[in-house]
Amino acid sequence: MRAVVALFLLAGAAAAQGNSGLVELVTREELRGFEPVGRVDIADGGFCTGALIAADLVLTAGHCVLDRGGVPVAADRITFRAGLAYGTALVEARVVRTIVDPAYRNLDPVPVEMIDLDVALLQLAEPVPSAVISPFVVARPANGDKVSVVSYAEGRHEALSWQRVCKVVGREDRQIAVDCDVTHGSSGAPVLERSGYRAKIVSMISAGGEWDGQTVSFGMELPEQVARLKAALRSGQATSEAKAAPDEGRGAAVTGMPGKPSKRITSGSGASGGAKFLSP
Repeated sequence: MRAVVALFLLAGAAAAQGNSGLVELVTREELRGFEPVGRVDIADGGFCTGALIAADLVLTAGHCVLDRGGVPVAADRITFRAGLAYGTALVEARVVRTIVDPAYRNLDPVPVEMIDLDVALLQLAEPVPSAVISPFVVARPANGDKVSVVSYAEGRHEALSWQRVCKVVGREDRQIAVDCDVTHGSSGAPVLERSGYRAKIVSMISAGGEWDGQTVSFGMELPEQVARLKAALRSGQATSEAKAAPDEGRGAAVTGMPGKPSKRITSGSGASGGAKFLSP
């Protein structure tokens, strides 16, 4: 994988022949098992995909919350919307802190060594009740070559798209190449291994490039990097922190699905305006 010459932040990646097509997830039943995946909205600045890995922690890509000049995106400009489908989310939550490895640099083209570090954690203003959404577990990749990806992306940003089966086409050190159907907005999308009772996150979409002449996407092994970022948050470190404490009664909001009544636990706030895609 070190031989890859040009990497780019999701300028587009085609699914290989033989992979399953994309399935749109809209209803509560269709979302079952994928509830932790949501859209990470940057106010007036774009979106990525993210996934709950703890009641108050969202996993996404580092380049989603750190611009190419090294300036962090302000935490209070970020909203996480789990299971968002055509304007309605299962949970909508404000972000109060972000953390990215201090060695990470958002560069274009992407140096191969940055892929390992392209990981961010977003701390939510309020934890999401486990009765509403049970977070994904982060695990090491198995030896098999079949994975699954759920993401938002350009042209399909209003609802999650699920690719039931795509393939691991290369591994080297802590990096993984997959031929899954992803593009702008898919940054931070969880790569899932579904052999057990419940899907586990075994990698995350970071960048696109070529592997043996094939257009693919690259991710990384996550357990060690996630553990380091969690420890840093616990020690009080942050890449960006909301300037003001959350207002009383604001934070996570539990909503309904299209065509069903909403049950609001608290009132949330979201990014305004339409989606703008993060630059490749």
